Amino acid sequence: MVTVSQFRETFDFSLDFRQPCAIIVESLNTERIMSVRTSDANTKIKRLISVAAIKKYLTDKKKVYSLDLISGWSCPFAKECLSKVHIIDGKRKLKDGPDTQFRCFSASQEVQYTGVYNKRKANYDTLKAADSSDDMATLINKALPENAGVLRWHVGGDFFNQHYFNAAISIAKHNPNVLFYAYTKSLNYWINRFNDIPNNFVLTASRGGRLDNLIDKHSLREAIVTGYETEEQRNEAIASGAINPLPSAESLGLDIDHDDSHAADPSKVHESFALLIHGPQPAGSDAGKAVKKLKGKGSYGK
Repeated sequence: MVTVSQFRETFDFSLDFRQPCAIIVESLNTERIMSVRTSDANTKIKRLISVAAIKKYLTDKKKVYSLDLISGWSCPFAKECLSKVHIIDGKRKLKDGPDTQFRCFSASQEVQYTGVYNKRKANYDTLKAADSSDDMATLINKALPENAGVLRWHVGGDFFNQHYFNAAISIAKHNPNVLFYAYTKSLNYWINRFNDIPNNFVLTASRGGRLDNLIDKHSLREAIVTGYETEEQRNEAIASGAINPLPSAESLGLDIDHDDSHAADPSKVHESFALLIHGPQPAGSDAGKAVKKLKGKGSYGK
């Protein structure tokens, strides 16, 4: 497609009326590029309406949405779950990080679904190009649907810098009737604004990152990915050849959050919980064997 500037270089118009036309075209192109898009809730998150502390945010036909970014590339402190989609010879290829113990399920989505990859990458590129927290907040506020009752930050992605985290706080304060929640490994950004988090912004530290020490230091509520519901199941995996299996929820003494009802609940901001591993894992890996044994119990489609 010929751009406006290329068109101008090719044809030397002398009439003044062409200038407003060019301005309109360029404005439309800029508006299309500098925008972010939310996503409808997936099957699991829709169940939030059944939670008493969350239900009040979903009255009057309000809905649940998410704002997603490209996985891995927007996760500066990911470690045990680090996976990224790379473009190699024009095709999307998934590569795990050097310390990956279980593959990021959202990165697997991005290698499989072109639309998902394109949307999340566009959101990331747009926000990363913004000049300030205020600019980011403006972009996201424009994207927030009028009927949004709950918004999850990042089915894919994380807070990639302090400006972006600050924008999330501003948006929550600007929309007090919307519940926002997030899992994050970007714990330093959270700690920097620890006393400035509004009540409608519920955060969970996602253990398995490069800043895990901050979880214990600041007594943060956390989510831990587990491979098994019970210790008996984990012992069976070891007997079957698992070398370094993930812990069981039972051994950690944590309840399992199957549907984000714990993660999003404002009344449980001090209660840690477990998540069951889900999503495609490398064939033959301990993580892959755990997913197979769980038979989809951790899946967002269940």
